[in-house]
Amino acid sequence: MSIKQWPEGERPREKLLERGAAALSDAELLAILLRVGTRGMSAVDLARYLLQEFGSLGRLMSAEVGKLSAYKGMGTASFTQFAVVREIGRRILAEELQESIVLSDPDTVADYLRFHLGQEKVEVSVALLLNRQNQLIAVRELSRGTVAENTIYIREIVKLALDEYADSLIIAHNHPGGSPEPSQEDIMFTRRLAQAMSLVDVSLLDHFIVTSQSVCSFRQLGLMP
Repeated sequence: MSIKQWPEGERPREKLLERGAAALSDAELLAILLRVGTRGMSAVDLARYLLQEFGSLGRLMSAEVGKLSAYKGMGTASFTQFAVVREIGRRILAEELQESIVLSDPDTVADYLRFHLGQEKVEVSVALLLNRQNQLIAVRELSRGTVAENTIYIREIVKLALDEYADSLIIAHNHPGGSPEPSQEDIMFTRRLAQAMSLVDVSLLDHFIVTSQSVCSFRQLGLMP
């Protein structure tokens, strides 16, 4: 049965207009984005199938074009739509973070980092540079690569903070393997960085570890020096 044959109150677009986007399931939201299904499969059916295949909305929206194209009805057009949605979401979160007082709004920081880093396939490290009011000045990528390649030089982070006239900073990196638990190397690096930053009167406020499902804060774990 096509969506046009559904009762009007159950059609995703009509349901959104009547009840708001929050009332829709992941599959219904995705169906609106897909617009059409395939032969014998409505847009909602296709959305449910894709969500089951990829395991989550985040993994589906972050899939590479080659992987998407393996599924009937998907291809470069869908990849482009998903990339646009991801980037719009990232920019909205960045705007909210820019306007917020970071320490009083840790959930916004966590949401931004999960959206920014959670679906990365390799380890990526970033720095969030803050002013005296703990508002965001800039986000800078520090490194990108495998764990073996992902050596961050402390002096480069110190120089970055000074170049941006930051009063404090937050660092974050993702664990592509899925576990947010800090390693001993993560803990030791954080201690050395905090010590180095203190020499130039810049505070290291927190270190976050990000996965697709969760965000771990060193400060909340009591691991900040």
